[in-house]
Amino acid sequence: MREYIIKRLLFLIPMFFIVSFCAFLLVNLSAKEPAMIVLQAQGVPAITDKLVQQTNQEYGFDRPFLVRYGDWLKQAIKFDFGTSFVTKKDVSKSILTAFGYTLALALATAVTTIVFSLLFGILCVIWEGRAFDRLTRAVMFILSAMPAYWIGTLSIWLFSVKLPWLPTSGVGSLKNFILPTLVMSIGYCGFYFRMIRNSMLENVNENYVFFLRSCGVGEKKIVRHILKNSLQTVIAAFSMAIPGMVAGTVVIENVFAWPGLGRLCVSAIFSRDIPIIQAYVLLLALFYCTFNILSDIINAAVNPRLRKASS
Repeated sequence: MREYIIKRLLFLIPMFFIVSFCAFLLVNLSAKEPAMIVLQAQGVPAITDKLVQQTNQEYGFDRPFLVRYGDWLKQAIKFDFGTSFVTKKDVSKSILTAFGYTLALALATAVTTIVFSLLFGILCVIWEGRAFDRLTRAVMFILSAMPAYWIGTLSIWLFSVKLPWLPTSGVGSLKNFILPTLVMSIGYCGFYFRMIRNSMLENVNENYVFFLRSCGVGEKKIVRHILKNSLQTVIAAFSMAIPGMVAGTVVIENVFAWPGLGRLCVSAIFSRDIPIIQAYVLLLALFYCTFNILSDIINAAVNPRLRKASS
């Protein structure tokens, strides 16, 4: 198992260089000169050729592309992405502060999604074909089809305007987590609930289930065995959902004025703040790669056959 984990972790090294090069390249593929973008982001009213030349020299845009990439990569390894073109603040501090809020919201959403998906998935398998199963599937299907911004707007209108129970924005207390967490969880619950239910139903007719029943094993223990054997696919999918939750908070953060990473990136895109955009793309891509490897490690721990196949 240790060799498998080391091999998967070493995979991050080439991925870091590939992702960093793509992040640096894509931002530099703009039709406009980088100096023009910087000056426009800073709100300079009159842009002259002399000012463009000075900006190129100040930020090193007049140097070869690979030299600039090498310097940027050296700083990125140290988690130093320079200063913002617009606010003049340290990009690393801004990214870390916003990432903390986004990660807290994503983890709260993940826990809520896991609890409700497992609960309704197991109950629907136990009561398959009954009224509870049909009603739950219908409600989950309808809710997962609704856009997140529309559900968020309705929840603010109901729970903050008509019934002043919960705050509409900010991060002051645990109450601020309730609405954005529930709104984000609705779509994910609809998907993972169906995945858990379908995976468990596939295992219900396996030979080991009939064998356990013939041995007189109780239904609760049988359900536990079915759930354990059904979780491999769910774990792989859910491990990739956590970075998706981090990346997918853009709409929710703007609806609920959540000071997270998505909101920071949207404002950086509108203001053409290149350092923040580069840092956002690099960190989010590495976040995806890390959780992809983590899901492989978890699946290998659950299923020893994967470890043998990799070796």
